[in-house]
This record gives sequence, C-alpha cells and structure tokens, in this order.
Amino acid sequence: MLKVQIILGSTRQGRMSEKVGRWLLSEVQKKPDIEVELLDLRDYPLPFFDEMMPPEMLKGNYSSEVAKKWAAKIAEGDAFIIIAPEYNHGYPAVLKNALDYVFYEWNNKPVGFVGYGEVGGARSIEQLRGVVNTLQMVPVPKALHIRNVREAFDEKGELKDLTLPEHAGKLIDRVKWWGDLLKKGRAEQTA
Repeated sequence: MLKVQIILGSTRQGRMSEKVGRWLLSEVQKKPDIEVELLDLRDYPLPFFDEMMPPEMLKGNYSSEVAKKWAAKIAEGDAFIIIAPEYNHGYPAVLKNALDYVFYEWNNKPVGFVGYGEVGGARSIEQLRGVVNTLQMVPVPKALHIRNVREAFDEKGELKDLTLPEHAGKLIDRVKWWGDLLKKGRAEQTA
C-alpha cells in the first residue's frame, strides 16, 4: 500500500486548513491501495531551523527532539499532499520551516498541492514548486485550487462546493500514480 501524508500547512488560529484537510482525508480514503494520514504542523512545533549544518549534512542528527520526530514521520511517507494557504502572496513560514528541516526524507517522493486563499493559493503553490524541486521531490503538475474557501465549507466543515471532489480525485490519482512509480524506483535503488 502507498502511504500518503496530508500536511496541514498552517498553524494559525482560525485556519481553514483543518476543514480542507479533514475533507481531503475522506476523499483519499475512498481510493483503494492507499493508507493516508493527516499531519498537523501544530503537533510538530519545530524551532526555526538553526542547526550548525544543513539537513543533508546532519543525516538525522538533529539537536531538537521535535525535529527527530518530524524527520521520522516524513520518512514513513511515500507521497505527500500539502494544503497550502496563501498569506500575503506566499505560503506560511511554518510550512517553509517544516520543509527545510529534513532533506533525505523528502527525496524521490511525489507531492501534490491543495491551495486556498487569493486566486486559489496559486502564488503559494508556485513558490512551493521551486522548494520541493530542490528537496528532490516530484511535484504533481496540476494542483487543486479552492477559491472562496470560506464559502466552500460550512461551519461544521461539511463541503458545500460540489465541484471539488472531482478535482480532488484527479489530484489524488496523479499523486498515487507518481507515488507507486517512485516507491518502486526507491526499492530498486536500495536493493
């Protein structure tokens, strides 16, 4: 089974990523041969990265216990979907910090994006594509952009925008396709 991790890219109070994440989790669970987990950056309160060397040189020898826990969790994943809100034409600092903290754990794994905010989070996702390329990840070409996210879900987090499941399904299928391919490649590389 392919292990997909959905990462909530915001920790702020009142964030919409929780509603989007819970809904996306239920969409991924409908797909066969996928094990899915929701990762909340609130559960990994990483300090701002301040190690003496970059993660690729540290090889898991972090001074922070939270960083070790984060690295181990990311290593478990075969593929990722990042829920990326757009704040001031970019993505949240907490998400950048979480991406920067590890290196090898991201390598040769696909990542899909679900954006929300102005223009459906397009600017946030565009910036993230360069970051994940440097982490040697494979960004799925099409993203899911949610315009008017506060109108797409009700107060209880129930989906109101019924066009979203079709688009989410396509994104999930592409993440799975790339995930299966790259998982096989990683296995062959270590064999």
